[in-house]
Amino acid sequence: MGQGRWRRVGSALWRVVAVWAVSTLTMLVLAGILPDFKLQSADGDSATRIAITAALGAGAFGLLSALVWPLLVRALLLVPALVLGLLAFFLNGSLLLLALSLIPEGRGEAGAETAVVVAAVMSAVASATGGALAVRDDDAYRRRLYRLADRRRRRRPDSMPGPTGPGTVFIQLDGVGHDVLTHAVAKGLMPTVARWLGDEGPATHRLTPWRTDWSSQTGASQLGILHGSNHDVPAFRWYEKDTGEVMVSNRPASAVELQRRAAERTGDGGLLTVDGASRGNLFSGGAEQLALVLSVAARRGKENRSRAGYFAYFSDPANAVRTALSFVAEVFREIGESTRARFRRCRPRVSRGGLYPFIRAFATVVERDVVVAAVLGDMLAGRSAVYADLVAYDEVAHHSGPTGKDVEKVLRRLDRSLALLDQVAEHAPRAYRIVVLSDHGQSPGETFRARYGLTLGDLVKAGCGLPVPRKAQRTHSGAEARSAVRAALRRPVEEGAEERRPARRAEPIVLASGNLGLVSFPDVRHRMTREEIDRRHPALLPTLANHPGIGFLLVRSAERGPLVLGARGAEVYLDEDPTDPTDLGPLADFGPGAADAVRRTDGFPHTADIMVNSWYDPDDGEVLAFEEQIGSHGGLGGAQSRPFLLSPLVLSDPVPDGEVLVGAERVHDVLRRWLGEAQGPQIPMALDLNDSLFDTPDDTAFAAPDHAAPDKTH
Repeated sequence: MGQGRWRRVGSALWRVVAVWAVSTLTMLVLAGILPDFKLQSADGDSATRIAITAALGAGAFGLLSALVWPLLVRALLLVPALVLGLLAFFLNGSLLLLALSLIPEGRGEAGAETAVVVAAVMSAVASATGGALAVRDDDAYRRRLYRLADRRRRRRPDSMPGPTGPGTVFIQLDGVGHDVLTHAVAKGLMPTVARWLGDEGPATHRLTPWRTDWSSQTGASQLGILHGSNHDVPAFRWYEKDTGEVMVSNRPASAVELQRRAAERTGDGGLLTVDGASRGNLFSGGAEQLALVLSVAARRGKENRSRAGYFAYFSDPANAVRTALSFVAEVFREIGESTRARFRRCRPRVSRGGLYPFIRAFATVVERDVVVAAVLGDMLAGRSAVYADLVAYDEVAHHSGPTGKDVEKVLRRLDRSLALLDQVAEHAPRAYRIVVLSDHGQSPGETFRARYGLTLGDLVKAGCGLPVPRKAQRTHSGAEARSAVRAALRRPVEEGAEERRPARRAEPIVLASGNLGLVSFPDVRHRMTREEIDRRHPALLPTLANHPGIGFLLVRSAERGPLVLGARGAEVYLDEDPTDPTDLGPLADFGPGAADAVRRTDGFPHTADIMVNSWYDPDDGEVLAFEEQIGSHGGLGGAQSRPFLLSPLVLSDPVPDGEVLVGAERVHDVLRRWLGEAQGPQIPMALDLNDSLFDTPDDTAFAAPDHAAPDKTH
């Protein structure tokens, strides 16, 4: 008997013992509450003897229910359903009376009416306990999906053609950098990925790093990946002078506008326009099947039922129990981890109190479970292309750091999700190629405020000669899950203090996106030049450029174009050929491609007057976040700019040997090429809206088009 079989046997025995223990406790409680229910002799018994009696009664009742109840139901199949429903209570009560009669020395006793009540309560408790333990077992969950898939195929009419050619599932592990993935594989944290890469046999996948644009965050990366253009997305949040609005990538109204702009620029609906499904993303990718997609969350009306993805998932009791138990466990896990970090005085550290344990549990449990279930439904429905985002790692890494035990546990669970998808693919009506990728990485480091006692906004005010508060105010974190929770509850997206307009129009607006800062002057309708900034605030640019926490600035010269400023008067004009091509000045430490990335951003219509990238230490990969994050991304510097692409070997190479895959738009081209390599026509399949994976009354998470859901962010 193999190790896996012993594990399954042990798991089953554990569930039996646990259900027995809970049933015994329930029987003891009911005996103490109900006057007609006795578990002791007339002369009285010790507490130990009463407990033994309860255990015997619970065991006998459970055994009779398992053995006799199926026979009774089969014998009564001809009885009308309503009559059978009423008989069930009396039959269950009769089984309890029979179980009590089997207790030695007649210590069990109950009235007929009381027996019905006790039997009903114990059956409910035993069912809930057994179901809870079973659904937390991935093997049991997978077997349940297999049965549902077989039933779905049997119900499909013979006249309905099956899918042709392989389908493709794209799973985005949000924020997992290339180096984090390779380290996790080497450490044994992700055995599924290790197996794909040839750890236990021939490799089935290849691992390819790619390089993000300057704005290394989900808003820019996922828009480019799904829609083929992230033009004019300079950061996670930015101020647009022509409209006077602050755009935020994880705000529904902003996501709608960004998707519209991308479609207008490319003339194409997106990566998923042919029989596609978008799950848990910021943008739809042109898919008709949508669940938990932010860019449609702002819609209202009958054609768009917001949060329906959650309703469809949790309408199945097994799903609800499985996720609820994991949610509670995750809350306590976060409380324990943060308490341990505080007692050990770990550095760097940010606040993890308040509602954060619940927000983390939402991102790492609820959103993960709903998205994975939706993808499983898509695979069993045979859809051609699915793109889904799992945000768990990114959320935890923001507050716990990109490495360490906290995120290692998250990586293990993400690998289990990949394993589940891989196993369910064997029972799908078509072959599936599973592609795993990330949109960016994360760079470690303490916050700018923690190191210097002031925020970027305070430093800008000082350079402008404006009063600076004595105590630095926190710059709110743009972490994903908080806005995802608010969107799920249909609450307005909360704006941080840094997004509110200044009291006076002459004051600058300072926004933070990880270690990338943006400074805009709202009273000037155009992008200010270096000369204009110097005339208005002569000390501002030198104050910023010479601060030890600042790596470089991007401004525009009226005569010489884009200009990068660094400490001690360092200047690089990006449109001019340098005397020494290897001399990149302030950009030298930020790696190859930094100048091209900065030059591209300079050409965006809504680039800020001053773009600020924090200090970066190339030796240890640390940056300084302008937000309250100790794992950050959004600018240049370190692992945040180095995500990965894990693709099956049956697909063509992402890039020729020796080349580097640069930019989210290039990744879009690669993914579109892979979709085109599928054999056979990709024709949208007819789908019965009543044919749901989990037989729920409202299965819009898996079948119905055009519904909204909560978001995820950078």
